[in-house]
Amino acid sequence: MNKIKEEVQSTGILNKAYIPILQNVSPGEIQNAQNALDFAKALVTGWLSTYKFKNWQTHSTTGKAVTEADKKERAAEIADQLCDHGQWKTHGRSINIEALRKMKLKITDYTQDKELSNAIERYFTLLKMTFDGTNHFKIYETPTSQIYRFIPIQGIIQQNIPMQDINSAEIKIPCSKCKNELNVQAKFNKGVPLKPGFIEMPREDKIQCPACQAPIDLVNLKKNLEAQIKKKIVYSSEGAEYEEAKL
Repeated sequence: MNKIKEEVQSTGILNKAYIPILQNVSPGEIQNAQNALDFAKALVTGWLSTYKFKNWQTHSTTGKAVTEADKKERAAEIADQLCDHGQWKTHGRSINIEALRKMKLKITDYTQDKELSNAIERYFTLLKMTFDGTNHFKIYETPTSQIYRFIPIQGIIQQNIPMQDINSAEIKIPCSKCKNELNVQAKFNKGVPLKPGFIEMPREDKIQCPACQAPIDLVNLKKNLEAQIKKKIVYSSEGAEYEEAKL
């Protein structure tokens, strides 16, 4: 908008190519964007002055004592740089240590501490495996506890008992091709009987729709079930129950 405004002011003419853009942007949207930008700068300024600069006592160049006004002024300068879209070009760009140090921010590079670096890399890998391989999407953690948030498995028949006491789970799986709904039972303890009208969860990662013969992928469903119930799925030794139910 500023670019269009400057061009019109300098030439006295509105380029017709800008008309479709201007027609689709309301003054309210422009103000909302400006409000979001101002809010981002206010947050960064507050965070830096309150936390990052908490122990900043003296100026490295002059040796003079650092005042609260100094902290806020320095934080505002950095916030302006971080919110400069002309510099970063895209919201999704990574701002690395080198870029932050150019802003004269003191950054600790944990990769220089081999033991700490290895611990962080291992922990990051475990988190990535959890998020990629299960239906968990958020973890709240303290030194003594973990709280998980996960997306409930679509179609699972809920049971009002503790997870550790669940012996089997019944899931309704729709076929993406013919929309036929399959009743599948996953067992978590041996000796659990197959419920009437249900197919036992097969050992294979796929199941065939009885109506249209289309394959249905079960990889993620199995991972999510085992993560949610916190037990491994068990299977009948011969698999006869599955074959009989399918027929």
